[in-house]
Amino acid sequence: MSPDWIEPDWPAPVRVRALATTRHGGVSVGPYASMNLGTHVGDSPQAVAQNRAVLRACLPAEPLWLDQVHGINVADASAAGDGGGVIRADAAVATRPGAVCVVMTADCLPVLFCDDAGTVVAAAHAGWRGLAAGVLDATVVRMGVVPERILAWLGPAIGPRAFEVGDDVRQVFVTADPVAARAFMPGDKPGKWFADLFLLARLRLRSAGVERVFGGDVCTYADPLRYFSYRRDGVTGRLASLVWLSA
Repeated sequence: MSPDWIEPDWPAPVRVRALATTRHGGVSVGPYASMNLGTHVGDSPQAVAQNRAVLRACLPAEPLWLDQVHGINVADASAAGDGGGVIRADAAVATRPGAVCVVMTADCLPVLFCDDAGTVVAAAHAGWRGLAAGVLDATVVRMGVVPERILAWLGPAIGPRAFEVGDDVRQVFVTADPVAARAFMPGDKPGKWFADLFLLARLRLRSAGVERVFGGDVCTYADPLRYFSYRRDGVTGRLASLVWLSA
């Protein structure tokens, strides 16, 4: 594992393993340098394959790579097997040891989950559309344990001082939950707001019954040397956040 990659700081059971990649440790060049894991962003397929091989060497099995569409479908990584193909979903859950859940991001929020008994893990891709649609809520339900037993970790994402959105985005959240107004600060122009994805995720998790939430303090936009950021760069790579149960 690259010394620059992240091991989540959360009180997960010993058999729960998790990591989040950074830009470092791969072979891609240019805007994708160096650890791009996305096959859909214009990078060399050979370079992405090499990068995924580097990651795979740190894992018990091939991750269940998802075709992410900002929706709320939750895939079952336990049933997919090793290298089970690509499934259209924005989250994955696993109860089988060795089955690896993964989501890719480049500003959207990756959220990793486990229960305090170490029997189930999950990963969710939560941009603002997925958050509003309920991807975190759907993931909690699919985990199949009472929410009070669940821990969540919020990985690197675009921070509240960089994620400017319009009135329409703010209205979606505030209409569903007036408390969400706390997650929006006035932007630089009329009708613009700075949105706090981390706070929006915490509010959704709390409404779903998940109170133990960790992380949520790393901005991808603010650190071009360590993180890809679509909002900052346009053409860029993808980071991966992964979680699994050890045998």
